[in-house]
Amino acid sequence: MKGSLLRFLLVGGTTVLIDAVVYQLLLLGDVPHGWAKASSFIAGALFAYVANWRFTFKGQHHRWSLVAFVVVYLCALGLNVGVNALVLAILGSSATWAVGTAFVLATGASAAWNFLGMARFVFRSPVRDPEPVEVAGPRG
Repeated sequence: MKGSLLRFLLVGGTTVLIDAVVYQLLLLGDVPHGWAKASSFIAGALFAYVANWRFTFKGQHHRWSLVAFVVVYLCALGLNVGVNALVLAILGSSATWAVGTAFVLATGASAAWNFLGMARFVFRSPVRDPEPVEVAGPRG
């Protein structure tokens, strides 16, 4: 799992970069903030799905992987926004360090959730039939 965690962090960093670049490009094109952020999040999420499927978890998926991915990502979005709001409520939002701390904690919480969700639900190994086990042999 250690190797997949490192690959996940690489994919996650690239996803954040894609999100930021697409967001800035759309803003330069005078796209409203809400639409630009939604579009950049979707661009990053699409990259994350394909990269995690092919690179991080080596193509292990099932027919419900895309649905599970969407559910995991929506939960991560809620967790991210919630942790950010909670930290800002505790520390206050006037100081730059508080905003940065909230961002880092929210990103860390949602990244941990995403890794566990993808490893356990989205790209889990296929279920295999258990090996037959001999309980008792014949007495002789």
